[in-house]
Amino acid sequence: MTRSPALLLFLTLGLCEYGHRAYKMSVKFRDSSTSHLQEGQRLELECLSGKEDSGVFWIRLDKGGTLHFIAFITSLSKLTFEGSMKTSTRFEARRDGRFYRLTVKSFRPQDEGNYFCLMISNQVLYFSPGQPAFFSGQQYLHPTSLSSAKIPSTFCSGPFLFSTPAETSKEKQLNFFCDIVIWVPLAGASLLLLIALTVTITLCQQTRRRRCRCKR
Repeated sequence: MTRSPALLLFLTLGLCEYGHRAYKMSVKFRDSSTSHLQEGQRLELECLSGKEDSGVFWIRLDKGGTLHFIAFITSLSKLTFEGSMKTSTRFEARRDGRFYRLTVKSFRPQDEGNYFCLMISNQVLYFSPGQPAFFSGQQYLHPTSLSSAKIPSTFCSGPFLFSTPAETSKEKQLNFFCDIVIWVPLAGASLLLLIALTVTITLCQQTRRRRCRCKR
């Protein structure tokens, strides 16, 4: 349905939907002294989420500029790894308050890349800056931005990644109620305006006729 300016005004005022809010997210190595990565080491990263009741996705931008889904951690600490698996042989993940942690069990060349976390709030994606994780001398040779990232078809196998969840029945009922609250008064006001306009035109015509008779 195309939204009218009146509907947009109501939405802006927040009567039927909550407005979007900017959330800041950050990713870093859990051990601040981590600098030179070695093959086979255990690497721990943490994401600070701007919202406690929202799950967080972990993704990696590899050397070739392709995105890889790693894990999704819900606000209830439920885990989903690549391939919709509940566990992973390469990664561990958990939630600790506002921190969502990812562990690479044994860092290998195929794990090199820039690590990002993201969350979905009000059907809007919020990304963190990337945390480079490369062996010594490699971090400046590969893409660091998501703007030119390649998204493979298998990437969207994660839970509703880059898509919005379907509306629940309660959300549909709320939207229907909002439409009624907005459109019924507008329809009534339009009808009253039409009636008033008709009455005004009729009175003007009658007044004009009386004046014409008097002149004669």
